[in-house]
Amino acid sequence: MKAVQKPDHLSLNALITRLKDGRYVIPDFQRDFEWKPWDIRELIRSIFLDYYIGSLLLWKGKKENFEALSCEVIYGYDNTTGEQSWKYEKGSPEYIVLDGQQRLTALYYAFIAPNVSLPNRASRAIYFVHVDKFMNEKYDEAFQYDWLSKRFESKLRDTEIQYAEHFFPLSIIGTGNWDLPNWLQGYEKYWEEQAKIANEAGDSHSEELAKQHAINAKAFGEYIKGITEEYQIAFIELDKELPIDKVCDIFTQINSRGVRLDVFDLINALLKPKGLQLKLMWRKSASRLEFVDTEKMNVYILQVMSILTQAYCSPKYLYYLLPGKEKQVREPDGTRKKEILVNDITDFEYKWNNAVNAIEKAIKLLKHPQEYGVSSSQYLPYVSIIPVFSALQNQIENIPFEEKLDAQRKLRHWYWASVFTNRYSGSVESTSARDFMAIKNWFKDKDAEPSLLYEFKYRFRNLELRKETKKGTSVYNGIFNLLVIKGARDWVTGNIPQNGSIDDHHIVPASWGKENIQGNLIHSILNRTPLSAETNRDVISDKLPNEYLPKLIRTNGKDEVEKILDSHFISTKALDILLRNPFTPKDFEDFIIERQKTIFDAIENLLIKERLDLKPIIRELDENVENIELSLRKIINDNLNGNIELIPPHILAKTNERIKRAAQKNPAFDADKYESMEGILEFFDLREIQDLIISKALWDKFQPIFLNKENLVQKFNQLAELRNGIRHSRTVDEIVQKEGEASIMWFKKVIKIN
Repeated sequence: MKAVQKPDHLSLNALITRLKDGRYVIPDFQRDFEWKPWDIRELIRSIFLDYYIGSLLLWKGKKENFEALSCEVIYGYDNTTGEQSWKYEKGSPEYIVLDGQQRLTALYYAFIAPNVSLPNRASRAIYFVHVDKFMNEKYDEAFQYDWLSKRFESKLRDTEIQYAEHFFPLSIIGTGNWDLPNWLQGYEKYWEEQAKIANEAGDSHSEELAKQHAINAKAFGEYIKGITEEYQIAFIELDKELPIDKVCDIFTQINSRGVRLDVFDLINALLKPKGLQLKLMWRKSASRLEFVDTEKMNVYILQVMSILTQAYCSPKYLYYLLPGKEKQVREPDGTRKKEILVNDITDFEYKWNNAVNAIEKAIKLLKHPQEYGVSSSQYLPYVSIIPVFSALQNQIENIPFEEKLDAQRKLRHWYWASVFTNRYSGSVESTSARDFMAIKNWFKDKDAEPSLLYEFKYRFRNLELRKETKKGTSVYNGIFNLLVIKGARDWVTGNIPQNGSIDDHHIVPASWGKENIQGNLIHSILNRTPLSAETNRDVISDKLPNEYLPKLIRTNGKDEVEKILDSHFISTKALDILLRNPFTPKDFEDFIIERQKTIFDAIENLLIKERLDLKPIIRELDENVENIELSLRKIINDNLNGNIELIPPHILAKTNERIKRAAQKNPAFDADKYESMEGILEFFDLREIQDLIISKALWDKFQPIFLNKENLVQKFNQLAELRNGIRHSRTVDEIVQKEGEASIMWFKKVIKIN
């Protein structure tokens, strides 16, 4: 019988040449190219690290088959105009791709760099390697992409800049001819010349550094030669005389019954000879973690094991979890040593069970309506955050008991900052490793707050909540989780819906929006809130708020309805807007604007100022203390006429040090603002405000307001006790609370706060 399939392989160079020639075409029944930018980057990384990327399934084509299957060229093929062309006749078609379209297209896009943006993106992505990071084995940082801009175009044209920045565009591999060897030789010569220049200038440090770059350049050139010529891509070629129906059946079998080989399957296979059945261990654990709807949970367990063992969790590091596997570790002095992370199968089982327990506890915490408010898996902001979140929770279990409270507070702050900055929306293994080490360090060092927290604090009001219309995005789900934590009560019963009955429903009905509002704004999270299905179906239905809310108000009173709506981040002003009759598109816009403001205020109040876990009465006291601090700063600024030189030197020195640390952590820090009295006062704590006001040199300026210094000091002491109790111990005893309330009343009266 004639063979219908022929296994074979070809080098990376040969594959790129075939891609450039247009030898591969895609049948119409294949899905479109849909890989994300980071998926392409990870494929390139796998090739450069000599990992297996799977085999291709190809059908040797002929004209009638190309036409019968409406074959198209690979996305971006031979595109010099920026306009996509799909006619397969543009190239020299030879193979129909049955399995491997995404990989082939990704390789074409990275190495050929066609003049076309990625799907659903406005700009082209350019892929490159940071040679210095690659040669220093910083593989998680070495492979990158950037969006084409004027600045970036100039870099692509200027090899001198590329050499100086160790910037190797992957498209050089795809150009062919002599471009690649010329670039590599030029890169090496550039750093040899820099070494000579440094030598002539007597700069020995720069000379040694340049010499090392030159050595690395030569080694990188040899590595590239090896990768392009020796890296092999496997493929199976089906005979061109196979009938189309049989080929389609093969394709269907691959996509319906085929199971993708991932790192879990590979580790399972490698553990079998050692006497461990990883799949059986997973089956025993799966039911404990089934709340989260993901096919990757078995891999997440391995990632938690890896994070807790070695901080890293990318596939390369998971292989070091194999019992007895040696890992090379570089010491600070540059020497290397070998260590074994998992001693034997008993050690592996212990670490596996520990990871399963960590994830199970983390899921319970995420589900808790007063903790993280994930009422169901569909409202989890990120599935991919689970490994690092679970590992960090596990770390908190092992720190001294007196430090746990503060550590949980820090973990919550990091979690919400990650949610509202979309930190875990892409490829996350390297992010998980960085965050694990950074937050673990922050647990120990209060001054080691990660820059992410500053980014969250200063940029969250730039979120475009109007565009958050799809359940499942991190921001949409994050706001919904906050509503659950806030204790959003059902509008009819006044009860807090239980997890199983919570869903998000429209405030202004979608049916009205379909007729009156353009686009998807009616479906924005700004017009959604958690309500029971019964209330939504039987009471609200398709009615406008100005129809169903007046009935609730007449029966229960406006104050009671306002309290319930407040638990949904709907202010009194927003309620008044919803009651307008007639209710117009302009009214809807007013409502959306007001609710966005209320949600932003809630994010700042509950998350950034960390009042989420405070009792309502303590939360209110904390807000009063903050308002008094703000008023006192204004009084100081006004009475000193903004003259910084009047600030006592010891206070100014401490404040400037805080400003300096903040500027180092936050790239968006506005340094000019903090050269003024108003900006400097933002970094004053309550005791420094007190010290300035009662100082001998300045008391005369404030005595007309506060009259008696001794009485003022007493009130400051009471206020500070309350503030410290709230913000540090998070608990306040009755005496501290009562005295703090008295000081708040006194300050409000003296400095005239309403």
